[in-house]
Amino acid sequence: MNDFLVYLVTGLGAGCGFALVGSGIVVIHRVTRVVNFAQGAFAVIAGLTVSSLLGAGLPHIASEALAVVVAAVTGLLVGLLATGRRDTSPQSALIVTLGAGVLMYAVEIMIWGDQTRSSEGVPGAVHLFGARIQSHYLLIIGVTAVVFAAVALFFSRTDLGKALTACSANPYAARVVGIDTRRMGLVAFTCGGALGGLAGVLVTPMQSISFDSDVVLIVNGFAAAVLGGLARIGLSLAGGLLLGVAQALVAGYGNAAYQLEVALVLMLALMIAQGARVRSVVQETA
Repeated sequence: MNDFLVYLVTGLGAGCGFALVGSGIVVIHRVTRVVNFAQGAFAVIAGLTVSSLLGAGLPHIASEALAVVVAAVTGLLVGLLATGRRDTSPQSALIVTLGAGVLMYAVEIMIWGDQTRSSEGVPGAVHLFGARIQSHYLLIIGVTAVVFAAVALFFSRTDLGKALTACSANPYAARVVGIDTRRMGLVAFTCGGALGGLAGVLVTPMQSISFDSDVVLIVNGFAAAVLGGLARIGLSLAGGLLLGVAQALVAGYGNAAYQLEVALVLMLALMIAQGARVRSVVQETA
């Protein structure tokens, strides 16, 4: 029972990181219809940045905040590359984000090298029902809960959030009422960069990170986003938590080498299920 509780909490912590990456994918896709394959690189850049800043002697909060800002600015730059020209199709923008992700590989190696890096998290542990839980996992869960609540309020209560939602619901109508959809797309990329950066900052103390760690992050983040059909942020949280717990249980009771396969199988199953549901709706309305 103790082992199960440890796997559950650690899985929830890892799942929160996947959910933050996935929510960034959802935010960008909702507004621009672009699947951002550079999303995992935002997390890697933030993780590597925070490790360097902490190594330089900056305090934790300042280091982590600056790392998230760096990731947000990177997201904005990727958005400018992908959607900077008007009438750029989502398919073309997708290829640009893929190329931007590869370019960031080279930049990361030039700045940080190819060795893994890590950073210090919240020290200590708490005992919960006899199980010893690392405090940093509880921090990740708490921060993620606050962030998702803040994102929900942002989209429902602020003018900027409502403008982003309008672009998501009907881009043509949004343009008619004077909303600059291109600018909203850049805002979405910036928000996606910040969410990915926050994931990198939180995950780096749990596991070492290097220039190619974005592969695992983007696969798991995309799997989490697929649960919500790349449109619903709340379901990406559920998908990330489900995925994190499943991988933790597989690693704890089975073989950790199959964790990535769990994400791929879950993502494939969800896509098949959603495809079947769409077909049934089409048949009913035909």
